[in-house]
Amino acid sequence: MELSIKENNFKKALQANQRQLGAFMALADPVSAELMATTGFDWLLIDGEHGPNDIKSILAQLQALAAYPVSPVVRMQDHDVADIKRVLDVGGQTLLIPMVESAEQAKQLVQAVQYPPKGIRGMGGGLTRATRWGSITDYLEKADENICLILQLESPEGIAELDAITDIDGVDGIFIGPADLAAALGYIGQPAHPEVRKIVEESIQRVRAIGKPAGVYCSTPDQVKSYQEMGASFFLIGADTMLLKQAATSLVNQFK
Repeated sequence: MELSIKENNFKKALQANQRQLGAFMALADPVSAELMATTGFDWLLIDGEHGPNDIKSILAQLQALAAYPVSPVVRMQDHDVADIKRVLDVGGQTLLIPMVESAEQAKQLVQAVQYPPKGIRGMGGGLTRATRWGSITDYLEKADENICLILQLESPEGIAELDAITDIDGVDGIFIGPADLAAALGYIGQPAHPEVRKIVEESIQRVRAIGKPAGVYCSTPDQVKSYQEMGASFFLIGADTMLLKQAATSLVNQFK
C-alpha cells in the first residue's frame, strides 16, 4: 500500500499569516489529547519540557490527534539531537524548541531536523511511523519541506540574538516565552510586567520585520488582539491541566 506524506497545515497557516490558537497539553495522556482535539483549537502543544512526556506518550498523543484537523506540535525538553530524531521518526512534523540563545544553536537545530546533505537527521526508513513503515514512498524527498521548526526565545541572551536567530534559513517561526523572560529580568511570576511586555512587543515586531511568523503566550483575548495587531499570528491561550483544574474547582464551589 502506497501513501502520500501528510502536508504540514500548521506550517502553511503560519506562512499565510493565519491566526492559530493553541493550548499546552501536559497531562501526557492520549484520551485527554483526543478530547482536546474536539474543542476547536487550531493547534495543540504536546509538552515534553514541563509535561511528564516520554517518546511513547508523545507517540500515543500523535496517534490520537491524527484523526482530527487540529495540528500537533511537540515541545522538546532540550536541544538533544537524538531526541529530536526520535520525535520526528514517530511522526512529529512541527517542533518547538525551548531556550534558544544563539544563532549557532539555531543552526544546529535546523540541521537536526533535516536530512543530509543539508542536515544530520538519521535515516530510519521502514522502522519509523513517520514513513508509515515504508508506505509513504515519497517521505524522504518531501520530509524537510513539511518540517516546521519553531524556536522559543525566553531569556535576555536569546532576545539579544533575536535578529540573527530569526534570519537563519530553516527557522520557520519564533515563539516568545514571557514567563521565563520575566524571571530572568527579575520579575518572577510577573509575565505581564510593563518591562517584560515592552520587550515582548519589540521582539514580535523585530521577528515580523525579518519576515518570519511570531508567536506568544496570551492569557486574555485582549492580549491576543493586541499582539496580533503587532504582527503575531500563533498563540498559546491555555493548558489542559489548568482548564481541568479551573472547571473542577468552579463546579465544587457551586455546591459548597
